[in-house]
Amino acid sequence: MFKKALIAEDFESYYSSIQNALEELKIETVDNVQYCDDAFIKIKKSNREHAPYDLLITDLSFVSDHREQHLTNGRDLISIIKSESPTTKIIAFSIEDRAEVIDDLFKTHKINGFVSKGRGDLKELKQAVKAVFNDQKYISTNIKNSIKTKNSYDFTRFEIILVKLLSEGMMQKNIPDYLKENNIKPSSLSSVEKCLNNMKESLGVGNNEQLIALCKDWGII
Repeated sequence: MFKKALIAEDFESYYSSIQNALEELKIETVDNVQYCDDAFIKIKKSNREHAPYDLLITDLSFVSDHREQHLTNGRDLISIIKSESPTTKIIAFSIEDRAEVIDDLFKTHKINGFVSKGRGDLKELKQAVKAVFNDQKYISTNIKNSIKTKNSYDFTRFEIILVKLLSEGMMQKNIPDYLKENNIKPSSLSSVEKCLNNMKESLGVGNNEQLIALCKDWGII
């Protein structure tokens, strides 16, 4: 198991719970900070002293206060730690639930695990620590399913046009007229309704507004 871990979390109730969870896993040294700048300073200092942190667990969002900070969020902290201390394993522990943001954390920032804050989160966090220690990636099940849906759903040109028109304020009933004017087929109202309903069902959203929001989050429109 990891020997030395650092928690970057600005809410005391959370970092106390995380610390207890890590101590249950028999991690010998568990330190915590409430600012990203302090986390970076601690990790740099530990590296200089040849006693590096094996694991960083960090939130993504930190509340600003009177103190001026250079690193204001977990993404910035993760980025610089991966650059300055590449052997330190990183688990993000956050309420963030947007698949595209979390997917980017793995692909761009090379995090080792992601755990969603919520019901049963400490149990999941301990599972994540064990997995990451064994050089496995870990991601909360609900987020994993969302990312899988995003990566597996192949938007057609017609679907993108429909969602883009809706996002620009065009009413669904007026879309067929636009399609006909621009010689885009199929152009019937029934085809438009069927296509939109299929997208909503496949992506697990309940209405056009949620569909638009999801496509914006994913960078489709």
